[in-house]
Amino acid sequence: MNRELKPARNLRILTSLTVLVCLFAISPSSYGADSGPQVRLNVAKVGPRTVESLTERGILRDYSFAWSSMAQALEANSLDPLEGPFAGQAKDSLRQTVIGQQRSGLSQRYLNQNHQLEAVFYAPEGDVMELHDTAEYQIQVSDGGKVIHDDHVVVHYVVLMTPAADRWVVRQLQAVPHF
Repeated sequence: MNRELKPARNLRILTSLTVLVCLFAISPSSYGADSGPQVRLNVAKVGPRTVESLTERGILRDYSFAWSSMAQALEANSLDPLEGPFAGQAKDSLRQTVIGQQRSGLSQRYLNQNHQLEAVFYAPEGDVMELHDTAEYQIQVSDGGKVIHDDHVVVHYVVLMTPAADRWVVRQLQAVPHF
């Protein structure tokens, strides 16, 4: 009787291990050292309206998602990831960058992103928020899969975000020399 139970027990163990391996394989931490953008938001000096906690969480979530989407679009030279998190001038500018990369065969990869966001203006109507982002990341430029440039950078961005139906979208993402 013990011999009949062993195969069933072994099958359960094997099934459990397979599930664990699959879960590990699709977990965000399995993508290596780069686990996506790290975003911190300071709302202490914003005006004229204060930022509600639900809005703060939405901005953090959606800004992080926008950078993940942008990184995916620029690495894969695909326009699809830009649908949703970007609108207006930001979307147009990123689309042109992707199209230019498609033509040239280049691609960009953003690694180890850290974003220090500061909310500086939140409209009284709640329809626009201006943020200043001090972004620090590793950028790699590749030509046909071969890295031709690798640099650690700190870039300042002026960001305008507006609410959409179910999220905040980035309407402007403008690099500036300083704030």
